[in-house]
Amino acid sequence: MTGSFVAAIDQGTTSSRCIIFDQDGAIVAVDQREHRQIFPKPGWVEHDASEIWTTVQAVVTGALAHAGLRAQQLSALGITNQRETTVLWDRATGQPVHNAIVWQDTRTAALCHELGGTDGQDRFRDSTGLPLASYFSGPKAAWLLDHLPGLRSRAERGEIAFGTMDSWLIWNLTGGTDGGVHVTDVTNASRTMLMNLETLEWDPSILTAMNVPAAVLPEIRSSAEVYGTAVGALAGVPVASALGDQQAAVFGQACYEPGTAKNTYGTGSFLLLNTGNRPVPSKSGLITTLGYKIGDQAPVYCLEGSIAITGALVQWFRDQLGIIRSAEEIETLAASVDDNGGAYIVPAFSGLFAPYWRSDARGVITGLTGYVTKAHLARAVLEATSWQTREVVDAMYQDSGVPITTLKVDGGMTANRLLMQHQADVLGVPVIRPKISETTCLGAAYAAGLATGVWSGLDELKTHWQRDVEWEPHLEPEIREREYGNWRKAVERSLGWQEEGAGSR
Repeated sequence: MTGSFVAAIDQGTTSSRCIIFDQDGAIVAVDQREHRQIFPKPGWVEHDASEIWTTVQAVVTGALAHAGLRAQQLSALGITNQRETTVLWDRATGQPVHNAIVWQDTRTAALCHELGGTDGQDRFRDSTGLPLASYFSGPKAAWLLDHLPGLRSRAERGEIAFGTMDSWLIWNLTGGTDGGVHVTDVTNASRTMLMNLETLEWDPSILTAMNVPAAVLPEIRSSAEVYGTAVGALAGVPVASALGDQQAAVFGQACYEPGTAKNTYGTGSFLLLNTGNRPVPSKSGLITTLGYKIGDQAPVYCLEGSIAITGALVQWFRDQLGIIRSAEEIETLAASVDDNGGAYIVPAFSGLFAPYWRSDARGVITGLTGYVTKAHLARAVLEATSWQTREVVDAMYQDSGVPITTLKVDGGMTANRLLMQHQADVLGVPVIRPKISETTCLGAAYAAGLATGVWSGLDELKTHWQRDVEWEPHLEPEIREREYGNWRKAVERSLGWQEEGAGSR
């Protein structure tokens, strides 16, 4: 072993960061930089993949400097990333052919509606575990191939590479145009709607249906193995893991047994339940997805409830309405009143994800009276996250029959104690935050360390997990259910605002 440190790159929706961990899983250094959000049209969201690669290089250099380490002292590098965000690039020049289309982008709604045909949203669900929705990567790739002149013929000739952010970073880290490795892992591949959940291979029938040429696709590998060796600032370091950000949080939260669950609160929120070595089909609006695959071990599957807008609602409250100056202020403002004053906010800015999958939904504020103040709205902003999570937990129980007895939580919003208490209250179960809340990076580091012998196995990793704070539910059940009923009424008001299937072809 060349050192007892493992680095993880977390390429997120709004920023990139690098965290270096020691052998005990403790944080040694962090560096983080934001990148631009590009909104060309309503419902369209893009990123500049070249800008992201530049910021990733900067945070790697920054983290090493903060730690006082040289690259040679790192045993491995892991990657975790915003999922579904799609980039196509020229293999010869290394340049993206267009901005990356972000997971939140809804331009493929019409294409997805068309692909559904007489089968509707569930056309590919048996093979992929996913409903046809603008969220996923395959239709985004198809849209780019349809809309950029000459691109499809170049793609068919093998001149163009497709990838989610893990593939883009690994290719660049391992040499780019000079021998870069073009791979993805099973967790990211499972979010493209192009991979078969059983075979863990690209599904030829879906590729044909979506008109995505196989020549553009990366090789699908496990989540923890050495894909290649880094060049540049990390020269010589094994690039040894890739996990979509939510799966990485499952791994970092030590959710290794069936029935264990975690919720990550970021731009959106993503609740994953480990269901073991077999995929569990969902009848309740959830996604069946890969949890992780360690080397040649059997894959582990999850049920996932994906919520599009949670932390982003606080950002909207701050940036678009200007009611607060910082995200942290919302807790103080919300705590100045005892309840929401009867107001509910459903943040369906780009439709609703789980358990509805309604691209025709749009955001609403309901229950307004002259009594409602900005403090009540602040509370309603926070409560929207709790109620959306409750809907997902209910759906998980319906699908799996496994009740969630505790919920492990992570992500930036877990610093908001008022929100975490409300989350425990509306679920009726304890909510537990770990000592290391950076579980996404930690999961990527753990997987990379497993692949390179830094850690011996899952049992050793479990010993590192420690609780920080636990919130117990206090709300009376009848009040909880009454409020939940009001929330469900508010959701009904959000539906049907956009013509179903509307989008840009």
